Amino acid sequence: MRPLQISAETAVKLAEALDVPLERLMHMPQHILLQKMMELAKQEESAESPVEPKE
Repeated sequence: MRPLQISAETAVKLAEALDVPLERLMHMPQHILLQKMMELAKQEESAESPVEPKE
């Protein structure tokens, strides 16, 4: 399996955001990386959107 085709800067930022070692991130299958990125985006979205009170 080939390492991911991403820049070093992007790899470092993703490794920090996903809390995985850089070496593991670079050899992670692309479909798993995309799944983890989607989970991270959902977490950030739910943290940013305030809960509106129901009337």
